[in-house]
Amino acid sequence: MSKPLELPEIADKLVSLAQRNEQVEVCLSRSRSTTVKAYSAQVESVRSGMSEGVGIRVIVNGQQGFATAGSLDYEVLAQVIEEARGNLQFAESDPDQGLAEPDGIKSPNLDLVDSAVLKMSDQEKSSIAIELEQRCLSADRRVSSVRSAAWSDGWGEFALASTNGISVYTEGGSCSVGVQPLAVEGNETQIGYAGDAARRPDLLDIDRVIAEAVEGATGMLGASKPVSERVTVVFEPGVTSAFLGTVAGALTGDRVVKGRSPFADRLGEQVGASKLTLFDDPTNIESLGADNHDGEGLAARKNMIIENGMLSQFLHNSYTARRLGATSTGSAVRGARSTPSVGLHALCLKPGTVDREALFQKVGNGIFVRGVNGLHSGVNPVSGDFSVGAYGHKIRDGVLAEPFREATIASTLQRMLLDIAVIGGDFEFLPNGSGMSSIAIDDIALSGM
Repeated sequence: MSKPLELPEIADKLVSLAQRNEQVEVCLSRSRSTTVKAYSAQVESVRSGMSEGVGIRVIVNGQQGFATAGSLDYEVLAQVIEEARGNLQFAESDPDQGLAEPDGIKSPNLDLVDSAVLKMSDQEKSSIAIELEQRCLSADRRVSSVRSAAWSDGWGEFALASTNGISVYTEGGSCSVGVQPLAVEGNETQIGYAGDAARRPDLLDIDRVIAEAVEGATGMLGASKPVSERVTVVFEPGVTSAFLGTVAGALTGDRVVKGRSPFADRLGEQVGASKLTLFDDPTNIESLGADNHDGEGLAARKNMIIENGMLSQFLHNSYTARRLGATSTGSAVRGARSTPSVGLHALCLKPGTVDREALFQKVGNGIFVRGVNGLHSGVNPVSGDFSVGAYGHKIRDGVLAEPFREATIASTLQRMLLDIAVIGGDFEFLPNGSGMSSIAIDDIALSGM
């Protein structure tokens, strides 16, 4: 029995079927994952799964045909390329439509393959999930139960080849933990959450996850609606990531092309405080968003987005770059069964120098936002206006004070960037791949009572 073909071999074989006038791109993926949940010191559930995917683009004279399947059986793959050809008849001609062209930039050649995750036994995974639950229960008498304590891991392969001479392959995995303790005091209950993710199990900070989850639940007991006022707001790194990710999402070529960015005509202008530097850097192996190539097979690279408050560039894939007369920034993102869009790989904020306690001292009086609700629905992508739910703690005389909940914070993305007062030095890479610090922003509208 012959050995099965590897993904790069399959991709190259399919590309060789291209007809004379066609541009053909083949994208293949294979992945596996496991999730273990614990409850009452026992394994509650174990879920494992595997998936395969293929997406093939055929482009002729600016028309694009695309087809997908969830199998890597060669007979299925041969049908997919024929379906992609058949779908050409439904496509409109677009002179900017085409595959990515090699641009000469070299891959960072990061070593992302670490098999430690694959060597974990089911017993080891279960033990960690149970440990999360039991240590949360014993950490504080007010923690009455744990709604969820889970271990997850995944491993994937991705191959892409095209008639333009691009042929890339990526393999790697990661693992994560998450826990939700429930704290009770009197008639009040509060739920906390914390998690961590890494490429290796031994890099997971279980102690920090438990401490943050328990503090997140118990620390919010007694929370009430705050008084409405205009305040200085401090975002913890995860909230910073959510807001700056929304900002960076508005700085992509597809948003500019569609006229859905409040920054579309501001390239080269001052859009933020001079202390603000924001960049996307998938070449940093410390980030879980690190990669050697983007979703079109171009080499990963560091892209400066905002430098010292100045908007330096938009992010592009090959299509949006052609539409706007620019060059691709290697910012294509996609799954095997989707066409390339533009996105972020490892968004990073240049940190400041003050630790969080010193940041609170600088602020004096304000609020510390630990989490927000409704960010995606609460931001107008065209105007930049936002109004989202928030919870956290008051800052009084430079230290954390009583908790608050059921509040709303509002401003505009444009104003928020200009009103950044302090950037903290508490930089950390988050499970979503971004690298962020706490930031303080002046003059935010807080609505409560």
